[in-house]
Amino acid sequence: MALSSTPSGKPGSGDSRRSESPATGPRTNPMRGRVASHGDTQASLGNVANIITVVRILLAPVFIWLLLSDAGDDGVLRWVAAGLFLVAILTDSVDGFLARRQNLVTDFGKLVDPIADKILVGGALVALSILGELPVWVTVVILVREFGITVFRFIALRDRVIAASIWGKIKTVVQAVAVTVALVPFWTLLGDWVHWVNTGLMTLAVLLTVGSGVEYLVAAARAGRSKPVDGTGSADSASRA
Repeated sequence: MALSSTPSGKPGSGDSRRSESPATGPRTNPMRGRVASHGDTQASLGNVANIITVVRILLAPVFIWLLLSDAGDDGVLRWVAAGLFLVAILTDSVDGFLARRQNLVTDFGKLVDPIADKILVGGALVALSILGELPVWVTVVILVREFGITVFRFIALRDRVIAASIWGKIKTVVQAVAVTVALVPFWTLLGDWVHWVNTGLMTLAVLLTVGSGVEYLVAAARAGRSKPVDGTGSADSASRA
């Protein structure tokens, strides 16, 4: 029996390599696309929302260095550090708003935005603990919850989206307020009673952090028993868990 031949003369080789290789289109430069304008075309990786997110990350080591350099003296460096933190934490709402309004949501933004928040708040908590102004266990509890849920979401919930609850959003706001009050040396102007306010806010932040984390895990367990849904949740929903 004669073996079928191919143009190359090799039996049975045919065009197998070409047919088995998946068709790949031209690579798209991720930096090309819309930077700030609204539209339905590709958004640039370097769009304004992502730039704001990256700037927020870059501000974290700066304000931490200033805070530690002040060394608890409540001087100019402390005020500048607190101001940078406040500016950085406020940009969290700005980049999310721009990404949604201008349709600039990217996979990079969905990944980096929640991480930027954790770095910012976590860095402030660690610095406050180093200065002896915040119990270490408070910092550990909040960091374990925040980074634990973030890793869990990226690894275990890749095929579904858990909608952010109202408690997760409240937790985010209370954390930001509590850390801001802890950073800004209001006690030098208003008196030591500010420390009681700070303690109350930080206690509330811890309770909301733990409670919203438990609620998120319960919701994830329920979603695991149901049919997975497409990952169409917004970047803001992901970052507010």
